[in-house]
Amino acid sequence: MVRAGGRRRRGNRDPLTLLFRALGDATRRSLLCRLTVGSAPVTELARPFHMSLPAVSKHLRILEQAGLIARTVDGRVHRLALTGAPLEKVEVWLDPFRSYWDSTLEALRDELQRPPPRAREHRRGRRPRRRRSRPSMG
Repeated sequence: MVRAGGRRRRGNRDPLTLLFRALGDATRRSLLCRLTVGSAPVTELARPFHMSLPAVSKHLRILEQAGLIARTVDGRVHRLALTGAPLEKVEVWLDPFRSYWDSTLEALRDELQRPPPRAREHRRGRRPRRRRSRPSMG
């Protein structure tokens, strides 16, 4: 459905779409990496970024909607913590692609381990040119 101003209404999305949307932004990935070392208040998470606190909060809301982080409120302090369980859905979705990449990388490794072709094989079947010996000066 399209709202006034031409913007699409996001509506309910499946969990995988929300996860990929959340992971698709470098700022959000950086926030997740920071949360791997432990929970943190919003102000601490926002400190390294050159953006306003409301802009960081918007990124955090998207991560929350995807279920990647959980918020606890203690008075005015909002602490966020990583909840990595939704990443299992991404891993399950990516699993069939893993076997494709494993076989492709294995084929590349085999190709790189082959000895290089000899120089004359590059000349399309021509015989190698003989070098003319130069008369000695002496």
